[in-house]
Amino acid sequence: MANEKNKSPAGALPATPLTLDGSYVLHQMFRVRWSAWRALADSDQKHILDRTVARFAAMEQNNEEPTALFSLLGHKGDLMIVHFRRTLDGLNQAELQIAHSRLHEFLEPTTSYVSVVELGLYEASVKLYAELTAKGLQPGTGEWNREVEAELAKQRQAAAPRLWPEIPQRRYLCFYPMNKYRGESKNWYSEPITERQRMMREHGMIGRHYAGRVTQIISGSIGFDDWEWGVDLFADDPLVFKKLVYEMRFDEASAVYGLFGAFFVGLRFPAAQLGALLEGRAPSFT
Repeated sequence: MANEKNKSPAGALPATPLTLDGSYVLHQMFRVRWSAWRALADSDQKHILDRTVARFAAMEQNNEEPTALFSLLGHKGDLMIVHFRRTLDGLNQAELQIAHSRLHEFLEPTTSYVSVVELGLYEASVKLYAELTAKGLQPGTGEWNREVEAELAKQRQAAAPRLWPEIPQRRYLCFYPMNKYRGESKNWYSEPITERQRMMREHGMIGRHYAGRVTQIISGSIGFDDWEWGVDLFADDPLVFKKLVYEMRFDEASAVYGLFGAFFVGLRFPAAQLGALLEGRAPSFT
């Protein structure tokens, strides 16, 4: 089959796979202004800390729209705050809550990332497109669209827990953004959907080898941020990040088409441990 474009030739399957979208996600990375914080009197530090801990504790206890704190490793920041919200407006509210806290005066934003939990439906898309094409239906027609919406509704109901996840209760997080490569001779988006389906199936098989050891949440960011996807890996053993990402480097979807942004690795801690971080001690997980 020749390479397909979004406007597919007669008889070709549409190029764009279906997706399901769930929680909006915001990653915020900060550097602590240590000199300014240490210059505060102990009583001022305690006042700010008490109010901040109360604010964060309320946010992290909301299972439907959770927030989690992570102590970052390396020069890219000291603190990462991750928010999952039902709406983009909810993300904005979470961001503003932190911006209007007293602690924010002692935090310097280093970067952030906006995305939405995404489940790609390559397998279901190719199967559905082939069935509808065999019936003689044309993409974009009323009957085609009704069949697509019915399939999405069925998939959405089955995948609800994955679309609206809690933030996994695991100690370590690895977050990174990524793109699918577009170059002079290799372009992910000009490959036929059936070829992309095959490569993504092989790619997914590697992740299944790590089931139980790592929880992965993929979020789409096309139109929301500078990369195309965000990847969150949660684990109790941080070495699994290296092993999983390294192994995936060898499969075709990554080796030929994967481009990776900056990696952020953090240690999760409850709001009650924020004081330890600000005292220069690694916060505990409990």
